[in-house]
Amino acid sequence: MDLGNAASVAYSAPELILIAAAIGIVAADLVVSAKEQLGAVALLACAAALVAAIGLRMPFSERWIVQGLLHGAEGWLWSRMLVVDGFAVFFKLVFALAAFVTIWMSLGSAEVQDGDEGEYYALVLASTVGLFYMASAANLLMAYLSLELVSLTSYVLTGYRRHDRRSGEAALKYLVYGGVASAVMIYGMSWLYGLAGSLEYLKIHDALTHGAADPLTVFVAVVLVLAGFGFKIAAVPFHMWAPDVYEGAPIPVTAFLSVGSKAAGFAILIRLFYPGLSESGEGGAWAPLAGVDWPGLMLVVCMATMTLGNLAALGQRNVKRLLAYSSIAHAGYLLMGFVVLNDTGLRAVLFYLVTYYLMNLGAFVVVMVVANATGREDMDGYRGLAWRGGAVPAVAMAIFLFSLAGIPPLAGFVGKFYLFAAVVEQRFYLLALVGFANTLVALYYYARLVRTMFLDQPRGDEGVVALDAHNAFLLYFLTIPTIALGLYWAPVIALAERSVRFFLG
Repeated sequence: MDLGNAASVAYSAPELILIAAAIGIVAADLVVSAKEQLGAVALLACAAALVAAIGLRMPFSERWIVQGLLHGAEGWLWSRMLVVDGFAVFFKLVFALAAFVTIWMSLGSAEVQDGDEGEYYALVLASTVGLFYMASAANLLMAYLSLELVSLTSYVLTGYRRHDRRSGEAALKYLVYGGVASAVMIYGMSWLYGLAGSLEYLKIHDALTHGAADPLTVFVAVVLVLAGFGFKIAAVPFHMWAPDVYEGAPIPVTAFLSVGSKAAGFAILIRLFYPGLSESGEGGAWAPLAGVDWPGLMLVVCMATMTLGNLAALGQRNVKRLLAYSSIAHAGYLLMGFVVLNDTGLRAVLFYLVTYYLMNLGAFVVVMVVANATGREDMDGYRGLAWRGGAVPAVAMAIFLFSLAGIPPLAGFVGKFYLFAAVVEQRFYLLALVGFANTLVALYYYARLVRTMFLDQPRGDEGVVALDAHNAFLLYFLTIPTIALGLYWAPVIALAERSVRFFLG
């Protein structure tokens, strides 16, 4: 149903909260001297947006949060530009949590505290608004505008350290790559508009279903659009920006890009390619429209992404750069669930995004703790970390890395199990074999860093690592669920199961 403009305001509460907070922070930055207070306001805004996002799935008469999340209201917003459904709300919860952890990290980061904090927190909130809209976009124009909002704020955040050459270089490369990807993407969108006569996903679906569009023309349009979406998730061959940007950006920004931006890329990718360019069948199966074999194309991209990411990570000595290539590889793992073209694969993608949120953000928190104490990001700076006052960060990092590798009984193992199960169920045996081989490769370089932290002897120039209460709380906040989700994951997988049901009017 079309909820109308009045209801659209009510169901836009999470975005309105973040927008108001961002504007308020910019204004307060002119008069407030204690800049950490601005970070506290941003934290509260993220928490309020999280609560408001939960409320989107609750009818006005509903009183129980869990029931509201599973059976909440659905409909079109703002003249069918946006949609509210379980899929959108799931991602908004992930984005709000990612922004919350990013801001908490920023309050304890030496890199962020050296700059203009008010502008920084406002930009993080503005970027989160764009992420929210990416998950809800039901129209190519809104998809483009929301993606550009995220991109522009990300360019500025990457170059936040204006007097740092690495940060400036990373921002410039990000801007150049992003501008080219956006131009190619909007060109592809113009082709889809020309073929369908509409920017709405569902009208594009209807036009391609009942029209006589040339499959080759549709395929070319799809490839062009994938340039923009592939850039967001850092999929091969659109991954070139990730290592340099991850290395040069402030660590909290790197963490935010690795989780929030990547999850948003998958949200916008799934929303267009499933209800927009595919036909729903029985048993949760989907089939591509107009005879266009985009799943075959994405299968090749999937295998190339995980393979290049893992092989390139083997030789890395900078931990941020290593995690950047790891992030590329994990985009490949997530694409495994995307290409099988059924609800089981999508459920696995949503669940894995939650586990990835925990373990990847946790790894970057440890990187920040070490960088704050020693100023180092290279592998040698982690030598003997467990015996230099960093026992808790070292143990936490080992948990996060082994979870990223898919070692039981951690959350990453459960996430990979669902992904591989979806692939094997559809008899994509070659994809499963490539994924398994890449998991073994990833285990090697993760274990190498763990060995460095626990078995290598310090040389004496690494420095002592002290863990303050602020960052310790964040480490426990991410470590405990990483372990717990490896032992009991039923509530999260149930939420993911219900969140793959799109509202189609």
